Amino acid sequence: MIPRSRATGRALFYQAFYRLPLPVRRRLVRLAVPKYIVGAVTLVRDAEATGAGRLLMLRQPPGKGWSLPAGLLDRGEAPVAGAARELFEESGIRLPPSRLRPAVPNAIVHAKGWVDMVFETEVPASSTELAVDGAEVFEAAWHPLDDLPKLTWPTARLLAYYDIGPLAGQFPPPVPDDMP
Repeated sequence: MIPRSRATGRALFYQAFYRLPLPVRRRLVRLAVPKYIVGAVTLVRDAEATGAGRLLMLRQPPGKGWSLPAGLLDRGEAPVAGAARELFEESGIRLPPSRLRPAVPNAIVHAKGWVDMVFETEVPASSTELAVDGAEVFEAAWHPLDDLPKLTWPTARLLAYYDIGPLAGQFPPPVPDDMP
């Protein structure tokens, strides 16, 4: 229970706060709340694959590991639209945002201040032409889920949330049941 004097102070603060004009309240909230960088990631599976399946992977600079089609959202951009845009920019696969569905979990909150919004889709690999620019992406290729290439550390951690890759079964870390 909150002590009476503290509760009274909070009540006075909220009364004053809600009397402020909406733009001022929004600005104050933006100053006080944590800031996150938001990115969009797409898990693209081969619709024709058998067995464990195949996943589209990208080799990007510095080229020491493979990653997923992903990038930062533009200001005001919907996460699904950003995922579709990044997928096209990095792999040449053009899909409408309606073809991407939220992965479960959809948002991965990282300890270093960024959030990945993750989406999934399937395309037939045999009829899907991959196009990379050679600058942002060196190579795009389909890899079997049970034999993935060397992954970047962030990609391995992210895929573990979906029980894929070398860290499968190790993430997400258990969440404590007790309240702070």
